Amino acid sequence: MTVTPALETRRLVRELGEEVRTRILHEIDLTIVPGELASVTGPSGSGKSTLLYLLGALDRPTSGEVLIEGTPTSHLDDLARGALRGQRLGFVFQFHFLLPEFTAVENVMIPSMRRKDIAPAAARKRAIDDLTALGLGDYLDRRPTQLSGGQQQRVSIARAISHRPRILLADEPTGNLDSAAGESVMDIFEQLVRERGMTVVMVTHEASYAQRTHREIRLRDGRITEIIDHRRPHAA
Repeated sequence: MTVTPALETRRLVRELGEEVRTRILHEIDLTIVPGELASVTGPSGSGKSTLLYLLGALDRPTSGEVLIEGTPTSHLDDLARGALRGQRLGFVFQFHFLLPEFTAVENVMIPSMRRKDIAPAAARKRAIDDLTALGLGDYLDRRPTQLSGGQQQRVSIARAISHRPRILLADEPTGNLDSAAGESVMDIFEQLVRERGMTVVMVTHEASYAQRTHREIRLRDGRITEIIDHRRPHAA
């Protein structure tokens, strides 16, 4: 039986500029399978975040195609792209963007309340369940300023999965965290893949975190230079 990829790119190109065009990504062909924990690595300016934003339909390619669970996205209008993101994708960024006036529970409830397809009481229960599963059961009513950086990032992860997306995209999610908090975030990503069958793709500059993923996609100058399967033993 053929399995539809969670994410797929076909000859993906992204250029910037008007009169002088700068190519950021060069004809990227990539397949991410459902339930995979993948990392995208490479030096600054290699195109890591650009690729992630294209995978998440937050940006449009210059040419080529991005498919989300088999759905082509490059020719969708903004409304359709927004609906697709809201149904199938969750996002975690380096900066958590939590609303300071709201508690942890209230921040996590925001995406569900915007969708208006879940009752407030059910949205609150879901938020509490997710925060508790992420080790924040004792911090439900604290505001972001009352939480550590690692705790704030866990709240942002709970918010990103509150609408039950099948795919989670993370851009440098450990970039502002100490090593212990960063390891905690990786534990959570592994848990989401293992227990919920989610697909997680993360951009990272930390080699130790990339080694914890199933596959590491290495970029340089907008091209994939290597894909490393960390599940296979490597020669010394």
